[in-house]
Amino acid sequence: MNDKPKNFGLIGVAGYIAARHLAAIKQTGNNLLASLDPFDSVGIIDSYFPDSDFFVEFERFDRHFEKLKRSGIKIDYVSICSPNFLHDSHIRFALRHQADAICEKPIVLNPWNIDALQEIEKETGKKVYTVLQLRLHPSIIALKEKIMKKKNDRKYDVDLTYITSRGNWYKFSWKGDLQKSGGVATNIGIHFFDLLSWIFGEPQESYVHLYEEDKMAGYLELKNARIRWFLSIDYNDLPEELKIKGKRTYRSISIEGDEIEFSGGFTNLHTETYRQVLSGAGYGLDDARTSVQTVYEIRNSETQKQKGEIHPFAFNIL
Repeated sequence: MNDKPKNFGLIGVAGYIAARHLAAIKQTGNNLLASLDPFDSVGIIDSYFPDSDFFVEFERFDRHFEKLKRSGIKIDYVSICSPNFLHDSHIRFALRHQADAICEKPIVLNPWNIDALQEIEKETGKKVYTVLQLRLHPSIIALKEKIMKKKNDRKYDVDLTYITSRGNWYKFSWKGDLQKSGGVATNIGIHFFDLLSWIFGEPQESYVHLYEEDKMAGYLELKNARIRWFLSIDYNDLPEELKIKGKRTYRSISIEGDEIEFSGGFTNLHTETYRQVLSGAGYGLDDARTSVQTVYEIRNSETQKQKGEIHPFAFNIL
């Protein structure tokens, strides 16, 4: 793919999702020169790039980049797996060091941050890419093609249900802090809001029916879909039959009553994302804008139980 391997830096290497980025850098034949995380439980690096440098202090990481530049070594990309509220700052760091950024979702928490980053893209000539890996899933691509072949004036009835149980630690981490994670709709829902708007078009109406610290539900109308959605990190919201089986996660998207099957096929989606980025065809800031705007409005909405159709899982709670 590349005539010469690219050099990467990685921020947030101790996080859960970082392993997929490490694998993607390795599998695309590139190098990780340096990584950063305030937590030092990062032995996973040994499985991919044991010779790369590691820092727990941002200031030393920044200085290392300067040292590499003076030595004639260029960092081509910075992969960003840090907490949501730091994405904007870390993207700016990458662009300031003349590197393209590859950032996890949500790329930023607020829509206006996208505008500011686009200005910095123009100033630096560098590019910000976001990881929208579900758009690369074969089943999702097939569904989008199927929908596009039909009349575009039709609205499909869609139910989105995502329950991913989290323990008590969650509320004490940055993920449980609304200002840092953006809350449930942003932290666990943005993947699906992006996916559905990519398939069914721009949002037209949005109402929030349930707004709690650990669960949310609402109604989102897109150009070609009416969506009832329910998101939760509460184990108690799982269907009883899944609890009996020892399951802690329930993910379902149904269209007109038909379930979309995409439980498998996730293994190499980050690597495919990197391949697209390296070829210049990755998803950028404009691609992320709709989902960032959608979850921002949901996060800042008052509940309106009388508007829009209520998700079945929310009836027992409201």
